[in-house]
Order: sequence, then C-alpha cells, then structure tokens
Amino acid sequence: MCLAVPMKITGIDGFNATCEAKGIQREVSLFMLQGEPVDVGDHVLITSATPSRKISAEEAQSTWDLFDEILEHA
Repeated sequence: MCLAVPMKITGIDGFNATCEAKGIQREVSLFMLQGEPVDVGDHVLITSATPSRKISAEEAQSTWDLFDEILEHA
C-alpha cells in the first residue's frame, strides 16, 4: 500500500514539475498524467515521486487537515 501526498505544482518544465507541500519541494515526472492538462497552481496526488491524479485545492487541504489530525494524536 502506498500513501499519496497532495502537492501543489509550482513549476513545469516539459514532463517534469516542481511540487510543494508544507514547505517541502519535490521534483516529479508528469509522464503518467499525459492525458490530463495540468498547470502551475494545480494540486496532484504524489505517490513514489509520480502524480497519480489531479485533485482540487479543497481535496488537498482536506487531506492535509486529516494528516495533521492523525499526527496530533500519534
């Protein structure tokens, strides 16, 4: 099982993107999202340095809120 982490795209160069979440930046490949238009400012779910799908900003925030809640009680 993999944990998908929501990240915001901050830069795109061809099939590569820079994504950010909670002050952490990662370089990811957009190759798997070829059929879906993505732009700077979009949110994606990242699994093993590869986005699995595009999500809304609300979905990303809701996921981070749940992660924060889980970590509060860990």
